[in-house]
Amino acid sequence: MPSANYRGNVSAMPIARSRVTAQGQVSVPAEVRRKLGVGPGSFLEWDEDGTAVVVRRSGLYSSEDVHRALFGSGSPPPRTLRELKEGLRQHVRARHARH
Repeated sequence: MPSANYRGNVSAMPIARSRVTAQGQVSVPAEVRRKLGVGPGSFLEWDEDGTAVVVRRSGLYSSEDVHRALFGSGSPPPRTLRELKEGLRQHVRARHARH
């Protein structure tokens, strides 16, 4: 008798299960919270990965938020590789200088 393989939206063994409330809220099981290192007030990101949805711990700010805070709506002026290396060298010297 031939075997049938159906995976659909089911994985082999889930880590845990949660129920969605009428308000769309989900409780994160304790084992998952431990694995992700999250607690009250933590942020989670929900991303698509092909046919799966992946949940991961999120930082408070996205890279776009950081870029906007540093450079505003524009981009920094272009620099040559030599200028970038010199800027890094100066930063490291200043940061690690003995006082």
